[in-house]
This record gives sequence, C-alpha cells and structure tokens, in this order.
Amino acid sequence: MLPSAMDRRGRRCFAALSVVASTTVGLGMPAYAGDPDPSANKPMTATPIKHVIVVIGENRSFDHVYGTYVPKSGDRILNLLSQGIVRPDGSPGPNFAAASQFSTSGQTSYFIGVSKTNKTAYTNLPAPTLGGAPNEGSATAPPFIGLTDAQLAAIEPSLEPNDLSLLTTGATGADATSGAPDTRITNSAALPNGPFQLTGPTLPYDSYTGDTTHRFYQMWQQSDCSIGNASEDNPAGCLNDLYPFVITTYGGPADHGGGTSMAFYNVQQGDAPLFKKLADQYTISDNYHQPGQGGTGLQHVLMGTGDDIYWSDGNGNPTVPPSSQIANPNPQSGTNNDYTVDGRFSNCSDLFNAPGVLPVVRYLDSLPYPAQAHCEADRYYMLNNTNPGFLPNGAVDTQGIASGASIPPSSVRTIGDALNDNGISWAYYGGAYNAAVNLANGSTDPADAVGAAYCNICNFESYASSIMGDPAQRTEHIKDATDFYAAVGNGTLPAVSFVKPDGLLDGHPATSKVDLFEGMLQKILDTLDANPELQSQTALFITLDEGGGYYDSGFLQPVDFFGDGPRIPLVVVSPYSKGGHVVHSYTDHVSILKFIERNWGLQPLTGRSRDNLPNPRADKDSPYVPMNMPAIGDLFDMFNFGHRTGNGGREG
Repeated sequence: MLPSAMDRRGRRCFAALSVVASTTVGLGMPAYAGDPDPSANKPMTATPIKHVIVVIGENRSFDHVYGTYVPKSGDRILNLLSQGIVRPDGSPGPNFAAASQFSTSGQTSYFIGVSKTNKTAYTNLPAPTLGGAPNEGSATAPPFIGLTDAQLAAIEPSLEPNDLSLLTTGATGADATSGAPDTRITNSAALPNGPFQLTGPTLPYDSYTGDTTHRFYQMWQQSDCSIGNASEDNPAGCLNDLYPFVITTYGGPADHGGGTSMAFYNVQQGDAPLFKKLADQYTISDNYHQPGQGGTGLQHVLMGTGDDIYWSDGNGNPTVPPSSQIANPNPQSGTNNDYTVDGRFSNCSDLFNAPGVLPVVRYLDSLPYPAQAHCEADRYYMLNNTNPGFLPNGAVDTQGIASGASIPPSSVRTIGDALNDNGISWAYYGGAYNAAVNLANGSTDPADAVGAAYCNICNFESYASSIMGDPAQRTEHIKDATDFYAAVGNGTLPAVSFVKPDGLLDGHPATSKVDLFEGMLQKILDTLDANPELQSQTALFITLDEGGGYYDSGFLQPVDFFGDGPRIPLVVVSPYSKGGHVVHSYTDHVSILKFIERNWGLQPLTGRSRDNLPNPRADKDSPYVPMNMPAIGDLFDMFNFGHRTGNGGREG
C-alpha cells in the first residue's frame, strides 16, 4: 500500500499502490451582479470574476520551469535566460558566474548568512542524485506496468484517456533509487558551477527525477541572507548561493540531492509544453513567491490563513510540543551543518533560548524596512511538515498528536471561515480524498489504497477545528477532486475552489512528474471549455506550493520570521488575462487571499494575518522590489477587465 508518512525531504514518499483491476483595475471599478444561477453564490463581486479556482502543484521554482522562457508579447521577464546566466540551448551564458554556488566551513552555530571571506566557490557542482526516483515499473507502484487503460483510469480519474500512458513511463532504469549519481544527466560528474539543464539525450522530459531538501531552517541557509550583501536591486541581501552546500552537509550521509537543486527545464526545447502554452496565451508572474521558507505544509497553511499555526491544547491555548519535535538547528559536534534536532516547531518569540531563532530575527531587524518576526509569546509555530490534528474522516489523530507527528486542532481563522461568514460558497477538492476517508474508517478494500496518495498536509482546512472538526462543514466543503469535475460540468461550482492533485499527479520530484501535473491541468482546462458560460466568469490560478529546494535567481523579500521564500510559477487563465503578458509586482500565496477578499468585499482574516499588508508600490525601472516593503499584491494587475477576448491583457 501507499504509506502516508512524510519523508525526510518534507513530503511523503510512495512505496506501492494496490491497483484496482475492476472498478489593471482600479479601486473605483463597479460591482458586478452575482451569478443568476440559483445554485451559485449571490454576493456582489468587484469584477466580472464570479468563480476563482486555485490549482496547486508541487515543488518547482520559477527558474526551474520558466528559466528559458521568452514572452511572445515582448514583455520584460526576469529569468536565467534574460540575465545571461544561461543561453537558449541551456548552456552557460556570459553571466553564468552570477549564479555560482559556494561552500563554507567552521560554522559552530546556526547561521543564515555567510561572509564572502568565508565562502569557497565550487569548481564543479556535487553530482545530482537519483533522489528516490523509481528505477523500474511495477504493477503496484508508479510507473505502472501491465495494467489496462481501465485499471489506470480507476487509479487516476483526473487524467484524460490519452494521458493515462504518462502513468506508465519515466523510470530511471538505474540500479538504485537513491544515493547514486543520476548519470542520465549530461556531464553529471563534472557539471559547471551553476544552473544546468535537467533534460538531455538520455533524460527525456517524461522522466522521474530526484528530489532535494527543502526544509525551513535549511532554506533560510540556502538563501544566504545578510544585510552586508544588500544592493539597490536586492535590498534584502539574499544571494541564494548555498543550495548544494546545505543539501550535501545536512543530515549525515543520506541522499539529499547533491547538485540537483541547480537543475532547470528548458521550455525553448520542448520541456513543460503546457506551462509554455499557457504563458504564451495568458498572464504569468515573474515575481510570485512561496510565502514561507521550507516545505509543503507551511505554504498551504499560509495560503489558507495568511498566518502560521501553533502547538496548542486543541482549544487555541498555546502549549509546548514534545521535546523531540522542537527544532535545534545548531550543528552537532564535529559536523558543519548536521542539526542537533531537525524538529518541526520553534518558539520564535524566544530570542535567546530557542536555537536558530536569533540569527533570523537579528537579520530581520537589520533590514531597511519594518520586517518583524511576527511571533507571539510562548507559541511554538509549525515550521516543517506536520500532519493535521484531524484524520480525513474528521476523527482527531490522538496517536499522531501524542508523538508530535500531528499538530493539535487549530483555532486560527481560515479563508473558509471568512467565506462562510459572508455566505460565499467554497470547497477544497483533494485528489483521492474519498479513498483517504475510507482508509481512515478502516477500509481494506484495494480500491481505497490510492487514498494514501491524498495530501493531508496540503489541505489547510484539515488543521481547522471550525471546518474539519464539524461534520456538517466537512461534508459541505471538503471534497474529492472528482467532485470538482462534476461541479464544473453541472454548473454547481462554488465561488471559490481549491484543487489539489493527489501525490501521483502533483508534479513532485521523485514521486511524480511535471507532465503528470500538466495532464491534470489539461483535464481541468478541457472541463472548463465544456462549460463556456461558467468559463467566461472564472479565473483559474495555477501555481506550485513551493520551489522544492530548486534554485531561483529572483529577488526575495523577507516579510517575517517565516518567509517569504523563492519565486514559484503562477499562471492566471481567464478571458481577462489573455495576451501572453508578464506581471512583475511582488506577490505570494497570500495574494490569492487578497484577490478573493477584494473581489468579494471581505476584510483581512485577522489582525495579524499577512493579507493586511499593502499592495506593493514599485519604481517602473525596478518593478520587482516594492518601495513600501513589506508589501504583497492582490493580483488584480494580472487582469484587464476592459478586454475579454482577443489580444486582451494589460499594456506593457
């Protein structure tokens, strides 16, 4: 079966699967009337958009996907190619050294920034590794072999029939699945010190590839942030130049990816074809970020709450988690970066007794803008992936909470609470959710084995007592991905929808592929095409939860103790976002909350949630850096509501 435990890289791994063989608009814009369909929401909206769909894939940075993208519109873009770091063919460009990576030594306590005098440039990158990618097919684990199309369709109803074959391809063919170098990568043993193209003659795009480390304290280190590095274009002073170093020195001899973090796909040579097609036709952002440092869970929680959750008694009163889960990123004796306790929680209000906290807070205090830690006293905030306090069936996970692997039910207000309070319909659609509920109820039916691929840490409402702990709320709002397609088809789609692929389709390195995520996106697009009236009123936001530990060359704006983190892709598909444009205003996942709130006239979730931050004001000559930091946009500038068809989209 598929174990649901999260692996050391911050995500769950899939070992086996029992197969089912039988079964720019200003503040003064007018309000628009709600959908006349009596089954739809009634509230007025600030735009013609009456349905927002947010689809969240996994673990790819902006440069990793769009590093060589050239906008068809002629718009400016900031990526590896435009900066001269690489050439269109993926080879090193004239400014390749700008992305050089470094090692350091002699660190005796946790650090997030390293002086230039204490860094040494790599001659060649550490060899990228197989990182858990499957080496061969199986009848019980991806890539699947020996199964009929009907069997594949039973496993994955979120793929079109002509994409089911993607579930059967892409094994590495290596003798191992982890630890060993990935020799499919061209020149893998002697890669120049900088970004390299992942695909090549012996590694086609349709391939499983290795995973890499992306945890909270590790990613702060990978970012290498110091006010001493600050410049006009980079006032935060984050250099993003310790990626392979952190991976290769963290956690002893285990496989954390080697130089994998410097890999990128080349859309100029056919990689990520749907991502390229959508960018050519609609609007993307080249300044959209994961809202927290680290992995999957924190990013989804920030998307749903604009805040982080903390360890409590289950009734909102802060308490202390098990000591084994309290982070201590100071290196063990005799190591350079092997953490004493690579835990899940920190009391980031305690500057002098909580290891790892002081370096981050000192750095925030040094910034030329008011970036505060935003940590309330005596609260142990979740940093690394922790299971929600509720199982998929709504039962409290008492065993997981006792061990610290699950966090007690949270009282932090979510976007679901706000939508409920204002009578606005919404749902969270999770791939394989129904099967996950059956597993939690004790099912041993092989048809439910796919439920282990449901991402419990991705469902921010699974942490919330008000939603997951209420049977009526859970039934109304937490649904399977198959319910999403049905709702689009029959015209009952709620105003706000979050759609999360299961672990087979989410694009996560090692356990999925980007083309599988593109396959699910294609089915979503096809389903919307079949309902033109609904499609005409819909904004589809396509993004990834976080960068997965892959390098990105963009500006990073620290907002508080938790992040932001590196850039990730964001595509907006809408009749009002056509034209192949690129928007540069600074945004992150909380910007989606701000869009929803502005469109439906809602207030920020709480007094401390990040949706209180202002929209960025940027100099036209330096559009990536807000002049009023900390600031995040509301994504309204990705639309032109004056143009619905043809060559719509903003000017310039």
